[in-house]
Amino acid sequence: MPHQELRICIAEDDLDAALRLDVRRGLTSRPKHLPMRLHYDGRGSALFGELTRQPEYYQTRSERAVLRDRAADIAAFGTGPVAVVELGAGRAEKIRPVLDAFAAAGRLEAFWPFDVAEGEVRDVLAELAAAYPDVRLGGIVGDFTRHLSQLPDNGSARLVAFLGGTFGNFTGPERGRFLQDLREALRPGDRFLVGADLVKDPEVILAAYNDAAGVTAEFNRNVLHVLNLRLGADFAPAHFEHVALWDGGTDTIDMRLRAMKPMTVRIADLDLDVSFAVGEEIRTGISVKFHRGELESQLRAAGFAPAACWTDAHGYMGVFLAEAV
Repeated sequence: MPHQELRICIAEDDLDAALRLDVRRGLTSRPKHLPMRLHYDGRGSALFGELTRQPEYYQTRSERAVLRDRAADIAAFGTGPVAVVELGAGRAEKIRPVLDAFAAAGRLEAFWPFDVAEGEVRDVLAELAAAYPDVRLGGIVGDFTRHLSQLPDNGSARLVAFLGGTFGNFTGPERGRFLQDLREALRPGDRFLVGADLVKDPEVILAAYNDAAGVTAEFNRNVLHVLNLRLGADFAPAHFEHVALWDGGTDTIDMRLRAMKPMTVRIADLDLDVSFAVGEEIRTGISVKFHRGELESQLRAAGFAPAACWTDAHGYMGVFLAEAV
């Protein structure tokens, strides 16, 4: 089995400090807000997995269909060996059709999952070692908004994948900074593969964030469970209503938690009391939807040349391939 390298760019203490800073800043702001990444503890990840199986939630199955059907087309770009890096890899399930296609073509030299959870990165490397015994495997434990300079560079062409629609969770300025940082970390000829939720009938979009089984609502409220568990808070999640709003002017879903009664919440580890009026909201995340031309313009502005865009049969999700120039 080829040697496995693990690059640790962020420590548990750093994550704890960032959590404390984000929560104090967000819950003392007007309006209140919390970063979307706080949803994804173990319970939140399980809830998200359940969400992807709901009939209204088109994103995962639509992107999966594109990657399954177009993996060979993705692997046909360029020549020679390729090192694939997946940002926010999780269990590295989304990228597998692409890895298989490169492997079938004899071009998969290396794969690097990049994620903030060290345990998950180690588990993925152990699992993939059996599936790809002749491929160099490495992992990066870090924050892809801060540590893109740590991308591996062994001289081969690189394909950086960012799937699952997470690209839409950035604000406009955050998205611009991310693309600029990524371009600086790449060499001309390296490629970027990004999955993006496309603009469509708002009723289809809203249904995905308000599924009949209430899984999205429970997933959204999970951020409060995280604060209770990690910061000694005493939120009563049942006293907050899940709200998902569509802004047609910005093509954005805005996710919030709305207080259903007046309350004061104690966050013991921050020595902080937070008061809520009836109807007061915490913004817990956004999800931007894209027009193809708009996203390709953003890629060009950051120094990428769009090469291809594939969609599912309904045109719900797009998978974009661009080359660093």
